[in-house]
Amino acid sequence: MRSKLFIPGSRPELFEKARRSEADALSFDLEDAVAAAAKAEARKHVAAALRAAWPDRRKIVLVRTNPFASDGFEADLDAVVQPGLDILNLPKVDRPETVREVARRLDRLESQRGLDKRIGILVNIETPCALRRAHEIAKSSVRIVGLQLGFGDLFSPLGIERSPASLGPVRLSVRLAAGEAGVPAYDGAFADVSDLAGFRAEAEAARAMGFAGKTCVHPSQTPIANSVFFPRAAEIEAARQVVAKADEMEARGVGAFTVNGVMFDGPLIARARAIVQLAAEHAQ
Repeated sequence: MRSKLFIPGSRPELFEKARRSEADALSFDLEDAVAAAAKAEARKHVAAALRAAWPDRRKIVLVRTNPFASDGFEADLDAVVQPGLDILNLPKVDRPETVREVARRLDRLESQRGLDKRIGILVNIETPCALRRAHEIAKSSVRIVGLQLGFGDLFSPLGIERSPASLGPVRLSVRLAAGEAGVPAYDGAFADVSDLAGFRAEAEAARAMGFAGKTCVHPSQTPIANSVFFPRAAEIEAARQVVAKADEMEARGVGAFTVNGVMFDGPLIARARAIVQLAAEHAQ
């Protein structure tokens, strides 16, 4: 998911526009983007969208629920566990036990409803406790499909200014935790939709940290995210050379080799294969 576009669940008039956007994934929001008085109605709108036969199913569909401990979580889960949901986005997760409990509830609901798919879980890392335990959270369930940073909830209560100095260490910590579990990490939202240069700068910094994509809060941000998190032409060509050589060497029982004077072995070969796969999935 190079780009994941947030859509307030209380704004059904935006759903079709979002579907037609360039975003790789759509995230219906039932949490912060929805006023308390509108949550029940938003839940109905999102459930209806998930039941609808959307023409473009190339997009990944997520729903960000209310926090597990909140009054609205059970109703959210009951409404959104449907064939149209790909990933459940869990906010305010502090401990792996929460993920495991949500996974058990998904097991039960999927079985009861005869779903022939396993809904993934994207966990938001947006509290100090979650940051400290990110590696445990990332490995807590086979349903985990990634970790996502939430800078506003993490920084604002502590009076931390959002700057490269504060973003860098947090990104690196979350990326390493996600890497330990073998799942991607996704960068948080950039709220100033008028500052596309600022959005691009944050996306580029996240890409340099190995992040797979970034949350978008407006369709104008999605083409930037798609471009930033897509491999450069030179990277793709170099990766193809490595993959071709790796296939040749593996057939001969050789695990390490050189391409253009550079040594490649397991991790570097895996990275090359990932670049080639990404390029194929999002051919431009």
